[in-house]
Amino acid sequence: MDTHARLSAYRALRRELEEEVLPLAGSIDGRAFSFQVSLHGLALQVGGYAAIETEGGTLLGQVQGLESATREAAQLALAGDDGGVATAQVALRLAVGTGTLLEGDGTPFHDGTIRPAEPAEVAAWLERRAPRRAKLDAGELALVPGVPLALDAAGFDRHTFLCGQSGSGKTYSLGVLLERLLLETTLRIVVLDPNSDHVRIGEVRSDVPAGVASRYRRVTSFLDVHRAGAGGSDRLRVRFGDLEPAAQSALLRLDPVADLQEHAALDEALAEQPPTLEAFLAAERPGMQQLALRVRNLGIDRLGLWARGDAGSTLDAAGDTGRRGLIVDLGSLPTRTEQGLTAAAVLGRLWDRREERSPVLIVIDEAHNVCPAEPQDRLTALATEHAVRIAAEGRKFGLYLLACTQRPQKVHPNVVTQCDNLVLMRLNSTADTAYAQEVFSFVPAGLLARAPALGLGEAVVAGKICPSAALVRFGRRLSQEGGADVPSDWAGG
Repeated sequence: MDTHARLSAYRALRRELEEEVLPLAGSIDGRAFSFQVSLHGLALQVGGYAAIETEGGTLLGQVQGLESATREAAQLALAGDDGGVATAQVALRLAVGTGTLLEGDGTPFHDGTIRPAEPAEVAAWLERRAPRRAKLDAGELALVPGVPLALDAAGFDRHTFLCGQSGSGKTYSLGVLLERLLLETTLRIVVLDPNSDHVRIGEVRSDVPAGVASRYRRVTSFLDVHRAGAGGSDRLRVRFGDLEPAAQSALLRLDPVADLQEHAALDEALAEQPPTLEAFLAAERPGMQQLALRVRNLGIDRLGLWARGDAGSTLDAAGDTGRRGLIVDLGSLPTRTEQGLTAAAVLGRLWDRREERSPVLIVIDEAHNVCPAEPQDRLTALATEHAVRIAAEGRKFGLYLLACTQRPQKVHPNVVTQCDNLVLMRLNSTADTAYAQEVFSFVPAGLLARAPALGLGEAVVAGKICPSAALVRFGRRLSQEGGADVPSDWAGG
């Protein structure tokens, strides 16, 4: 037998042996397990579910790590045509991995037979772990198509971080979560919406079943949408006198040292009564006249968000516990000053009313603009300060955050690190993925490492909202999506 023939025989024998690798798993603590399986026809994957047959019964586990390995086998004799015998040390390639047992009594086991779990087995486990309170039908398990996943609505009493790059389905998926919370709970929701993505959340899609559509319309009839340019009570509007002193000072760009007289005049006005822009412009006292000049020079009196003669304000609506919630359309405001002022004012009002202990989910979409890691102006710094305070202390008052962003590293770290729930969608940036692995260490690193390969609408979901970290494919929206990418039909031939 020539060398080529012997190599072919060796390779054929190695493949035959590799295909016969026993699919075995073991655990020394009854909680985590390790396993080996053949690389040929490999069906197990990170984030997927495995059934392990042991003497005590079948255990369900989740694969959290998987890699190829090489194991040395015994020396084998290869006979030649000339009667000679050659020996070879066979190095077998196989898959080895680790995982977590999702059920069990903590009993160790050895040499259990491992296989991919059947969809019915996974579905039965989810049913046993289903929340006793409101369930949010978010979609299905991405690795077990057809098996629905219900999130625990009560888990949103922890802060939640949702991130994913542009084109990952982040906005659509956030809408799914908000719709289910509106439909299945009584939790009040206030959304800071910089891109006008959620302004149509009350408009039901035509393909939604009639019964669900009717329920959803009834619930969202108590949800307000405030936007610039709208008529009547739906107009996004604030009153200068309703702003906290820090916001007034930041808007006027007053420095307590450099602007002694004007700052003293503002303090004096605050002590007398809530000041109005009209009072500044009509005042005859020297300090107030200087304030009036500042208002005119900065164009503050010409901003379109002032309530002027309209009754009520967006800040009143944000704190109205008699309504289901509020969408604050920051994207409809024409200037960055107005957007920053409104975001700071709404967060400040919610914090000021914390002692009422009325549960509310505060959704900060595009959080890197509202509470960035490095604020570039005083109004954004004030909004960031409120967001950080709510993240640190808000839960005990019923103030729950849901921060959403494309770039996790651009959000203030004191907001991100306080989040106990994670919804991670596709992230191509290795730096962002590494940051997520560092901050959300409670999520298996193997699942987070899948972020660059996630498909549209797929996410790693972990925390109190999910029975175990899982790969999820979000379901269909009930309402119309407010924001959408510009069509690319211009690229057609």
